[in-house]
Amino acid sequence: MQTKPIPSESDIRTAYKQGEEAVILLFQQTFLELSERLQQVEDQLAKNSNNSGKPPSSDGYEKPAPKSRRKRSGKKSGGQVGHPGRTLEMVSKPDKVEPHQVICCAHCQTSLKKEKAVKIERRQVFDLPEVCLEVTEHQAEVKVCPQCQQTTTASFPPEVSQPAQYGKKIKAQMAYFNEYQLLPLKRTQETFKDLYGQSIAEGTIVAACKELAAKVKPANDAIKKHLTYEEDVECFDETGLRIQGALHWLHVACTRLLTYYEAHKKRGKEAMDAIGILPNFTGRAIHDGLKAYFQYPQLQHGLCNEHHSREFDFLEERYPQKWVTELSDLMLEIKTAVDRAKEKSKTKLSSKMLADFSTRYDALLKRGFKKNPPSKVEDIPKRGRPKQSVAKNLLDRLRDHKDAVLAFMYDFNVPFDNNQAERDIRMMKVKQKISGCFRSDHGPETFCAIRGYISTARKNDQPVLDVLHAAFENRPYIPAFVSLNN
Repeated sequence: MQTKPIPSESDIRTAYKQGEEAVILLFQQTFLELSERLQQVEDQLAKNSNNSGKPPSSDGYEKPAPKSRRKRSGKKSGGQVGHPGRTLEMVSKPDKVEPHQVICCAHCQTSLKKEKAVKIERRQVFDLPEVCLEVTEHQAEVKVCPQCQQTTTASFPPEVSQPAQYGKKIKAQMAYFNEYQLLPLKRTQETFKDLYGQSIAEGTIVAACKELAAKVKPANDAIKKHLTYEEDVECFDETGLRIQGALHWLHVACTRLLTYYEAHKKRGKEAMDAIGILPNFTGRAIHDGLKAYFQYPQLQHGLCNEHHSREFDFLEERYPQKWVTELSDLMLEIKTAVDRAKEKSKTKLSSKMLADFSTRYDALLKRGFKKNPPSKVEDIPKRGRPKQSVAKNLLDRLRDHKDAVLAFMYDFNVPFDNNQAERDIRMMKVKQKISGCFRSDHGPETFCAIRGYISTARKNDQPVLDVLHAAFENRPYIPAFVSLNN
């Protein structure tokens, strides 16, 4: 926000010559301006990952104490009575059996070598066999025809094109460690050296990831089309990433079972148009309220109420007003009612309950507006937006987008928050913490292609290494409900 400069000596002398009232007015305006600037700085310093959209990494060493909105259940922590639990169980057919014989009596030392065992006690140890690379040599015969004296050479398999090369399974593991487990190239090399005794060049790892990105393209294209035309409710989000030192943005569109990533140099509508999902999507988009989403008239919207909850927390800490706490509690009460209805296999709340929640919501907003009235005419600048308090900005959003805020209450397919997209996009931040920025344009393209493919596979309970190997065999995994021809 553009701020007024502090009055100069000339300004003060001019006001002094104009009289006492001019001096008082000058100092009042200056004090008000400095107070507003100080308030903005204090508000910014007071924000953290618990009461705003700031990431936890920005909290520094003085992290805020955890603040949970969950109510105490009264139960002890840990597994509850009746919980089946999980433990390592013995198998009926072990891979190896090591017998341990009784040589003599443990009491009188009599030899028992010729005695038969009356029973066998069993214990099993689960461990890894010794792992090493298996080298398969392909030999192609070369024969000379006795009739025409021409030479004929047998054909190698299409994938065997070099005198020495890595196979599909180990290339799948290169991509797995580098792109999924986020190991930098150097540490990926060290991992292969430690596991298999084989040092792999960085260029080989990069080439394997680029090849995999091309192999999974049909799957990602099918997922993108399905997200564009077939889904009713989707979550969207975006986060910053750096490519060759410049700020770009990673965009995600996802559901509980599908994930699609794409990187672009812009964050807003230009990027969304270029990606192509939102311009053609006619369902409900769940997002955090970025204005660009509201520029698509065909969309229905659902706002992330976890963001609103953090804003409620900020207001309670900095500008406590009773309506804030009551509205925060009401939102959680509605969420609890929806969750309990879902547990009972209901598809909607009763009309009476819906009307009651809506009425209480409106009443609390009305109380909030009374406490936070619009700016006075003299405070409205000639250009730009009028200055408003944090509470007033939140109230305007909750009123203007009421249907989007309470969408989860009316439609049980709509989530309370946008956590699905935030979870899917979180690994980008981890990637940057480990490896820093991308150093080429193809780096984020490869990352998005492979991560989106793996994320979708994991959501559908598919083993990651199996689907990576299948992709190298030109059989990329595509969920059964996603059509290649949609």
